[in-house]
Amino acid sequence: MAGVLVFAEQREGTLRKPGLEAVSEGRRLADQLSAELTVLLVGNDPAAGSGDVTRLGADRILTVQDPRLAFYAPGAFARAAVEAVRNSDPDLFLMAASALGKDLSARTAARLKTGLAADCTMIHVESGVISAKRPVYSGKAIATMTFGASRPAMATLRPNVFAVATGPHAGKGETIPLNVPFEEIDFRSRSTSVEAAKGATLDVGEADIVVSGGRAMKGAENFKYIQDLASALGGAVGASRAAVDAGWIDHQHQVGQTGKVVSPTLYIACGISGAIQHIAGMSSSKIIVAINKDGDAPIFKIADYGIVGDLYEVIPRMVEEVKKVRG
Repeated sequence: MAGVLVFAEQREGTLRKPGLEAVSEGRRLADQLSAELTVLLVGNDPAAGSGDVTRLGADRILTVQDPRLAFYAPGAFARAAVEAVRNSDPDLFLMAASALGKDLSARTAARLKTGLAADCTMIHVESGVISAKRPVYSGKAIATMTFGASRPAMATLRPNVFAVATGPHAGKGETIPLNVPFEEIDFRSRSTSVEAAKGATLDVGEADIVVSGGRAMKGAENFKYIQDLASALGGAVGASRAAVDAGWIDHQHQVGQTGKVVSPTLYIACGISGAIQHIAGMSSSKIIVAINKDGDAPIFKIADYGIVGDLYEVIPRMVEEVKKVRG
């Protein structure tokens, strides 16, 4: 095989965690194939992330630099990705299944006329055959997908599923500026600035711990309970669609089929009944804790630990105990 190409997503000059996970998985697959790992960095100062991807095993780093790439421009990023494929001729092209990655991967796959497996939880290579596993039917089943003859095979990786390597995997880190023939039409749609929401906290899609509130919160003011527990645990605040639709919390916190898909180490569902649309967004969490007054709530069927009780009594006690343990 020709090798593995990974697009490593950056935000404001810093590599995002899902991008680092993709690089680590790319290194693992490249090792299996005895092939090189090439990483694509796109931005106003893309070389700023070269040290991190070299540490994670990048042999070659393709950088695409342009002041107009400081923020995501769909057409320009897709053109850069296509040029990177032409330069490195990979058999496998990976990127994170983040909001940006989902958009960019679809645009790139269409331009390359190749197959794309989205939101994968496993990539496997055996005897030159690439396969990918991804949840389907709202997480009720896992589909194994194989790719046809067209190359590169493309896949996006679900955040928080693939671990960032901690051991010595340093690659050669050869940095190669890639000259991309951009056209004005490539920038017809682009972001000009990014502003964090007031009081913005950790993104639920990248957090190792997520505490979510549902319909039982009864109002925006009661999300203070969720925020207190998330803060004590060092996690992010999530919410069900019912809570978001009621206007109690911003959509950026929504977990579920119409929100964000999360795979944290710990997911705590507070006052969430467990509708299939919500379960589709968090069922791949490693440990699930449910707090609900209804002992027959569907959420308990997938929970590793369940607490039947009033969340307004349970959560403060949990916060107190967490603070004791953490000093």
